[in-house]
Amino acid sequence: MKEALKRRNERYNQLINNLFTEMEAHSDAVLNRQPARGGWSALQTMHHLILSEELSLAYVKKKLSFSPDLEHAGLGARWRGFLLWLSMNVPLKFEAPKAVSKEYLPAQSTLAETRARWQKARADWTDFFAQMPDSLADKALYKHPRAGRMGWFQMMGFFEAHFKRHLKQIRSAIGD
Repeated sequence: MKEALKRRNERYNQLINNLFTEMEAHSDAVLNRQPARGGWSALQTMHHLILSEELSLAYVKKKLSFSPDLEHAGLGARWRGFLLWLSMNVPLKFEAPKAVSKEYLPAQSTLAETRARWQKARADWTDFFAQMPDSLADKALYKHPRAGRMGWFQMMGFFEAHFKRHLKQIRSAIGD
């Protein structure tokens, strides 16, 4: 199970690497431009995704520091993961949780700074999964701020769906 999780994490890393390859065709000025209809710039959207991952890992590490009794990621966790995935794939707009909202996003950034920060977050997750005891692989440790507690595969499903949802926003901000 842990090996499958590490493969899923690597697949997600590749999505991000592909995004950076795509973004290299644009200047920092274009990537920092606010869309005409309002909203986040491409780089701010990327920082929102980064912050979501950084805060998720901080939560997981803090939770583990208390040696908690952890539940198995069963049917309830899978159901919450599905509902979260579904919410990421409907054409409705949701308000970002406060901790990952605009006030925590840089007004200006560079692609190089953004890439370095995201690569560090991804390396931290990769290291975490590599060092994670096998006994945690089937536990519901991750807690989404709106959907609740779920397992690692549901978390990775959220990261991917969240990324894909915001990828449209990133591309739209560049095209404005």
